[in-house]
Amino acid sequence: MIDPTLWVRPSVAEGASRWPRVGAVAGLAVLGVLGALILGWMLDRAFPPGLDRLHNLSPVVTDRDGRVLRAFRNTAGVWRLSPGPVTPLLRTLLIAAEDKRFETHFGVDPLAVMRAAAQNLSAGHIVSGASTITMQVARLLEPRPRTLASKLTESLRALQLERRYDKDAILAMYLTLAPFGGNVEGMAAAARAWFDTTPAGLSVADAALLVALPQSPERLRPDRFPDRARRARAAVLARAVAMGVIDAATADRAAASPVPQHRHDMPLEAPHLARRLARSEIGATVPTTIDRRLQRAVADVLDRARDSLNPRGNAAVLVIDNASRAVLAYAGSIGLLDDHRHGAIDLVRAPRSPGSALKPFLYGLAFDDRLAHPDTLVADVSTRFGGYAPANFEAGFSGDLTVREALQRSRNVPAVMLLDRYGAGRFAAALEQAGTALLFPRDLVRPGLPLILGGVSISLWDLTTLYVGLARRGAVAPLRVQPSDPTGRPVRLLSADAAHQVVAILLGTPPPPGLIQIAGFGRRPTIALKTGTSYGFRDAWAFGITRAYTVGVWTGRPDGTPSPDRYGRNTAAPILVRIFDRLPDAALVPAVAPDNQPNTAPVALRRLRAVDVPDRPSVGNIDRADRLRLVFPTEGIVLEAKQTPEGIGRLALQAAGGRRPLTWLVNGRRINSRETRRDTIWQPDGTGTSRITVIDAAGQSDAAVVHIR
Repeated sequence: MIDPTLWVRPSVAEGASRWPRVGAVAGLAVLGVLGALILGWMLDRAFPPGLDRLHNLSPVVTDRDGRVLRAFRNTAGVWRLSPGPVTPLLRTLLIAAEDKRFETHFGVDPLAVMRAAAQNLSAGHIVSGASTITMQVARLLEPRPRTLASKLTESLRALQLERRYDKDAILAMYLTLAPFGGNVEGMAAAARAWFDTTPAGLSVADAALLVALPQSPERLRPDRFPDRARRARAAVLARAVAMGVIDAATADRAAASPVPQHRHDMPLEAPHLARRLARSEIGATVPTTIDRRLQRAVADVLDRARDSLNPRGNAAVLVIDNASRAVLAYAGSIGLLDDHRHGAIDLVRAPRSPGSALKPFLYGLAFDDRLAHPDTLVADVSTRFGGYAPANFEAGFSGDLTVREALQRSRNVPAVMLLDRYGAGRFAAALEQAGTALLFPRDLVRPGLPLILGGVSISLWDLTTLYVGLARRGAVAPLRVQPSDPTGRPVRLLSADAAHQVVAILLGTPPPPGLIQIAGFGRRPTIALKTGTSYGFRDAWAFGITRAYTVGVWTGRPDGTPSPDRYGRNTAAPILVRIFDRLPDAALVPAVAPDNQPNTAPVALRRLRAVDVPDRPSVGNIDRADRLRLVFPTEGIVLEAKQTPEGIGRLALQAAGGRRPLTWLVNGRRINSRETRRDTIWQPDGTGTSRITVIDAAGQSDAAVVHIR
């Protein structure tokens, strides 16, 4: 008889030996999973998703309220803007059309994958790709050929993205990178290009079209294939109705809307300033202090002023808030793209001759120095200062004037006399200490008396800075064009009393001929006005001050060619007044109350007299009417050479007084025979410094050194 235990023991032993093998396999499986997880973690850390394309945004310059003034293409030549806030409707339409389970899946949608696999097997070719929004972001970040291997890579990248970022961040990536036809990428750029708005301002019809476009941006471009675009938009709307996102009536109205027929240009406001600020910024949003509404108003005023300028003339404008010194409007030229007028040049920053626009600061410094008082008498008569005999812009002289009248009427002889007393070098040093950049001729040893009549170059930016200082009671500090710009420590150019006196005088300046400020009609003047014109009508200026605002205007030809009969009062000042008419009501408040109290000058300041200087016998002497004097050119003047096919253009030389015939010399060589005319024509043979001399029949002579560049 066989023992039954002999049958049992082997099976027990066999079972006992099987469990260790199962445990070993399970352990190996666990280790394999752990190893795979660790490897995946290491690969994920070693090869994170590349975000270079996401960060390669278009630089954008905005106004003080965050509205776009100008955008630039990014380094790849593409318009790609940060999406900013979007409407809930746009988000819902996008998810409904592209990835309805976006909020719940982990980057890859298994249900969509199974559905796509079944459709593809049934059709015998690929009809659906099962790409989630996250997978599309992975493809947009790292574009690859459309292959099965690429799809697998995109799936893995989608898992990485979902692990690192929340759904809002991933959706923002899609809205930044999605293509919309041509070189337009991202929802913000598309909203600008196709509808001239922001993503937050899109209608239902507009949003549905932009949701559809990335599916095939070139094939669905509405400006080229409007029918295709309408059908694609209708499909998005139908999907939204089916999912309960919108009702059928809303979808029908949206489907009936026209599609855009052309792309809009990107914003191009304050273009010169924007170019300057964005030059070193890549993908940054650069905020400014510009008021876009006012910027547009200034552009409109300049556009309307085109016909009043030289056919090749241009203009530049600055509008400043006096309280904060913030630049509210910056017009570098009439039009950036106007090659006929050299519109690409930023004329706000271009150095030009200021004409008599520096006079108010000399008068203020003289008031502080007790050299003069607004009621001091000064003789506006033909006067020689060494070899320099200034003439007035308007022919003739006015005799005795008060300093107040001399500044209001911008008479030249009194200003030169005052500079002769104060010191040209001292005056230039005071302006430069206040932060003003003065550009003198290279071979000029030291500033001379022509400085006060335009014998120097300065930019509209720096001149306006000085006038803002005048409005701020004599304290000059840099203008601010970005909110982050430092306030700066003011430099006191004038005392508060002197600044008050100068502004009160300028309130009495006559308005431009034939033009009354609309907002101030029937009231006392509100603008403290100063104009200036450089020699030969090359530069025309106007500056206006009220309590709240300072406006600076320059007009002329960018190439320095004269603009005959166009000067500060009839060209720049009308533009300035029209800009003030576009400012808020605060522009009506004068900077100071007018100060017209007569005869309040101390006895010592009742009359301004020129200074007699040894070895300069003619200084301060009032010349007889028949004394020979060189009217043009004046001592130290800087002339811009006009190039012609024959070389440098000819120059008219003028003299007054003296006994005819006159003889003209340039650098000691006669340039004409004796003649009775008081002027002659000189053809310079090149740039540089020349000495012009005129001699009359009685042996009197006058001379001036000029600089041609």
